[in-house]
Amino acid sequence: MTFTEKTRIGTIYKNEAARGIIMRRIPALHTAAPHIASLFKSLSLDQYYQFNQEELSQSNWIAETLSELADIPYEGLSGEQEPETIPSADYEPAGVPSASAVVQAPALAEQWGVYEVELKGPSHGNPFTEVSLHAEFSSGGKIVRMGGFYDGDGIYRIRFMPDIQGDWKFRTSSNARSLDGIEGVFRSVEPSPGNHGPLRVKDIFHFAYADGTSYIPVGTTCYAWTHQGDDLEEQTLETLKASPFNKIRMCVFPKSYLFNENEPVYDPFEGSLAEGWDYTRPNPAFFEHLEKRIADLGRLGIEADLILFHPYDRWSYSEMPPAADDRYLRYITARLSAYRNVWWSLANEYDLMWSKEEGDWERIAKIIKENDPVDHLISNHNCLSFYDYSKPWVTHCSIQRIDVYKTSEATNEWREKWKKPIIIDECAYEGDIDQGWGNISGEEMTRRFWEGAVRGGYVGHGETYLNTDEILWWSKGGKLTGTSPERIAFLRRITEESPGGVLNPLPSDWDVPCAGIKDDYYLYYFGFNQPRFRKFNRKPGILYQVEVIDTWMMSIEKLPGTYEGSFQIELPGKAYMAVRLIKVDTKHV
Repeated sequence: MTFTEKTRIGTIYKNEAARGIIMRRIPALHTAAPHIASLFKSLSLDQYYQFNQEELSQSNWIAETLSELADIPYEGLSGEQEPETIPSADYEPAGVPSASAVVQAPALAEQWGVYEVELKGPSHGNPFTEVSLHAEFSSGGKIVRMGGFYDGDGIYRIRFMPDIQGDWKFRTSSNARSLDGIEGVFRSVEPSPGNHGPLRVKDIFHFAYADGTSYIPVGTTCYAWTHQGDDLEEQTLETLKASPFNKIRMCVFPKSYLFNENEPVYDPFEGSLAEGWDYTRPNPAFFEHLEKRIADLGRLGIEADLILFHPYDRWSYSEMPPAADDRYLRYITARLSAYRNVWWSLANEYDLMWSKEEGDWERIAKIIKENDPVDHLISNHNCLSFYDYSKPWVTHCSIQRIDVYKTSEATNEWREKWKKPIIIDECAYEGDIDQGWGNISGEEMTRRFWEGAVRGGYVGHGETYLNTDEILWWSKGGKLTGTSPERIAFLRRITEESPGGVLNPLPSDWDVPCAGIKDDYYLYYFGFNQPRFRKFNRKPGILYQVEVIDTWMMSIEKLPGTYEGSFQIELPGKAYMAVRLIKVDTKHV
């Protein structure tokens, strides 16, 4: 094979023989900020030229670059593969008694809670790679196999989420003799108030908890909030507590990007940026802090939409070799899959991750699915091109709009295409920074939420207002200062009041979308249009209560009397209005 115009710049850069050529052809690879260099690497040669042709001022730039690369062997992304570490049966001497490790395991666990078995075992060598640990949990005829993990200082843990009440028993298996064959019993009891279990897809396009309680995702984005230190993180939690948001997108790894250049408090692996990371040795303090914050969110009723990989990275976690990726995935699923409020997002902007191809994402999804018996919600998030959400493992569509202007207006189309819940996790952010994705108004953010809702989808929030401390909510958390959150709360209330607690699109007029249930309930949204009146044509003989809703002022005007058949409703002639028609029960009129 040879390099072509479709070859990613990162692939060329990785090739030592080609690196000097591509750095000379693209000097910014050497001088740009890390997040910009990462974006460059994600582009193919023709994409880079398309975005920078005016600056390059060379119509034959691609041809000249390929000519210089012509004699260099194409190595792709494979390179030299790291050999797999196979735990040895003689990790502990034969004289060590089986099942001799000290065990702590509680006698009770609530249904859908985190049940943890703690074992004190060996610590020589590298227990992260040299010790294999699992347990089988069983109740009646149900058997669940869970992976364990090493937590440092000779401590091993196995976490499990019992999904049924009653008596359970477990038995461990390990290549370490002291950890092998340990047995125990416990009882799973009634869940505590607020514990409704993990989320599931309901009725194709919506969600409900395991106990059947309806869930309306009202999300926000706070990518790097868990890397900011306790003071700011506690402030973020207090802000969330008073907000309408019940879902938060957040990264496992720290982020390096605009307005986010500080070092994290903890590193995910042993080592350093200067000397390199030991990907065979996760840092337990890093993951303990992460799970603490996930538990904090759980107590607030907030789902943690956990982003496993992202491209905005000066630490090279986005470019780990496949074997390191796989170890990390098995480790994090062992640690976190017992938490009921976890979602898996394979990546933020998967298509900017130059070192991963389609097969890598399918392998990553397979590892998550194999090691997560809870079967948490899982998806992959895009930048320039959508992932194939028809894949059977994808539970919902995690979407970033790819049209600069058309965002949630396409929700109907996406519902029909993928037949799965539509979550527009990035519709742009309310703020005032220089980037087009981060300077829409509160009015426009609210409009996009409403537009998506009446089309049967769910839109996500984010905030990027400039401040002297460069603490922007979308990345670091802190405080919300925008005008959309309280209006989003109002929309959440409207949705919860709808029949079944959800909105599904109805056939609509050409100029106004509508959601509801035919003949029973209609919610029309006029968006940025500003009519002075609207004529409605409904089936004769059905009476409706009519409400005029100002989605910005958060007011509901209930009109006197009832309406049927063809009728006209007067409107204030301003934007962001909605009209709700509710069928009247004539038995009680």
